[in-house]
Amino acid sequence: MKTPQPPADPAAYWRANLRLVLTLLVVWFAVSLGAGVLFRSALDAWTLPGTGFPLGFWFAQQGSILVFVVLIAIYVRGAARLDRRVG
Repeated sequence: MKTPQPPADPAAYWRANLRLVLTLLVVWFAVSLGAGVLFRSALDAWTLPGTGFPLGFWFAQQGSILVFVVLIAIYVRGAARLDRRVG
């Protein structure tokens, strides 16, 4: 098993990692607060096909959680790519 080596430039690694985390947090914030709270009444004009649930209600109850799970997967891939790139 190969021993992990410290990154060549730790400051660059953490800058890139923080940029990735902050970007994903902004997306999560926009979806959870924006779609679930602020724009709920506008989104309620549409319903989810086959369910009859208003789209704003769905984002408030389920959508932001599902987006969060997808963002975790994106972070895992992005962090792995960053680890390979930086070292």
